[in-house]
Amino acid sequence: MEANSRISRISAHLNPSNPQMAPMLSAAECRAKGGAPGFKVAILGAAGGIGQPLSMLMKMNPLVSVLHLYDVVNAPGVTADISHMDTGAVVRGFLGQGQLESALEGMDLVIIPAGVPRKPGMTRDDLFNINAGIVRTLCQGIVKSCPNALVNLISNPVNSTVPIAAEVFKNAGIYDPKKLLGVTMLDVVRANTFVAEVLGLDPREVSVPVVGGHAGVTILPLLSQVKPPCSFTPEETEYLTKRIQDGGTEVVQAKAGAGSATLSMAYAAVKFADACLRGLRGDAGIVECAFVASQVTDLPFFATKVRLGRGGAEEVYQLGPLNEYERVGLEKAKKELAVSIQKGVSFIKK
Repeated sequence: MEANSRISRISAHLNPSNPQMAPMLSAAECRAKGGAPGFKVAILGAAGGIGQPLSMLMKMNPLVSVLHLYDVVNAPGVTADISHMDTGAVVRGFLGQGQLESALEGMDLVIIPAGVPRKPGMTRDDLFNINAGIVRTLCQGIVKSCPNALVNLISNPVNSTVPIAAEVFKNAGIYDPKKLLGVTMLDVVRANTFVAEVLGLDPREVSVPVVGGHAGVTILPLLSQVKPPCSFTPEETEYLTKRIQDGGTEVVQAKAGAGSATLSMAYAAVKFADACLRGLRGDAGIVECAFVASQVTDLPFFATKVRLGRGGAEEVYQLGPLNEYERVGLEKAKKELAVSIQKGVSFIKK
């Protein structure tokens, strides 16, 4: 009997909506049955190119107690695969829009990589019409099931999808600007890597603030503020800035039609999600770059360093001193960002 009971429990995790299976356990019961103490995390778009490695890496995170994997296709297979990993998080899969609200019920952190990827020749704005509708639908689910959750938005174009999410939350009366974060961590990860290559250092020893947005010229690495302190020639500054801005295109072209930056994006997303979870836990001094509601410039959203805490982005930091190259880059970034932000706002208001 005990063996049959255990099999039923496992089946319930993998197929939460199947009426022929044993009833799905509550989160509290899951923890009592061996789930680690920690946070409940949902990944929306878990079966995609970013979603699968992201789901695997989040299953490995000791701060995660319950991991919900949602997608419109292939979620059961990804869930079954990842659930075999011998880490603490209890995994459940959810398939199709009819299960979206169940996937989101009671979540502490929602990570959204859902949407179509870039293909050769596509800009992030080419993705807009498809991904904008997807993000709107997913955010409407958040409104109903976990309005207080921290939201990490990855779906491109981030410069427009974050404003879309904000408008959905405003319309529902639940908008907390501190809890909506556009994930620009991949720009920081690339900047750390490329700068370390030029300096001959371990990337783990390098920290490069990247501000602005998450597309092309809106990505502005502040090379004058690199840690450890260093200096670059004008040629090095131009090379590094351009390579960081075009990092996504570099991968799209190298994959030659087989996808975009999925693995490095998943790594960066998990690095940022882990920082958010440590903030939720109450750890002090958690500072990362993110695209958030901001008064740092005259734009309503802007990526800068933020301090993460129990309330989300509890403090948004100023840009600090910029050199002439960065001041020129900032004006270019703001000009393009303004258009992208308005595009997102207009999508909901039209």
